[in-house]
Amino acid sequence: MLKKQTVWLLTMFSLVVVLSVYYVTSPQLTEQVAFDQKEEANNEKGLKPTDEAMKEEVVNEQDVTVEQTNTGSDDLFTALRLEIEDERSKLRQELNAIVASNNVSAEEKSKAIDQLQQLSNIAEKEAVLETLIKSKGYDDALVRVHENQVHITVKAKEHSKKAANEIIQLVQSELGRVQDVAVRFQK
Repeated sequence: MLKKQTVWLLTMFSLVVVLSVYYVTSPQLTEQVAFDQKEEANNEKGLKPTDEAMKEEVVNEQDVTVEQTNTGSDDLFTALRLEIEDERSKLRQELNAIVASNNVSAEEKSKAIDQLQQLSNIAEKEAVLETLIKSKGYDDALVRVHENQVHITVKAKEHSKKAANEIIQLVQSELGRVQDVAVRFQK
């Protein structure tokens, strides 16, 4: 029990350190916050984002979407990675609590252990895919796998359907046949 608490404490401490470094080194985000609030207000009124803010192209291979946005920044990638890690950390904590509980059946513990293993496998495959995509010459990449969907955000100066298809082929070679792959390019 003490070992689990120590691991949990070190995980939370490292998360706090990463967040602290992020907030200290990040530029002020007042313009981004104002834009987000304006976008939320427009969504409440039923308005859609302008075409200038986002362009979308559909590639006719499965359900693949290629998008390009003009808000390219390292902060977005960092924030998304932290958000994903936070969600997974909470899920790991819940699953570890189930495994450690004496009031849970062996079958439920087995399911929790399987989910923990699956969570680790997904995180590992995402990291491998990000590395493979970066090795293709892109500045940065963020891969999120959820059930049978893969969302990929790539930081690149230029985008094309061919580049999106190459990324999709990388995903399929690593994960097997996936039904829904979305590739999004950011400048």
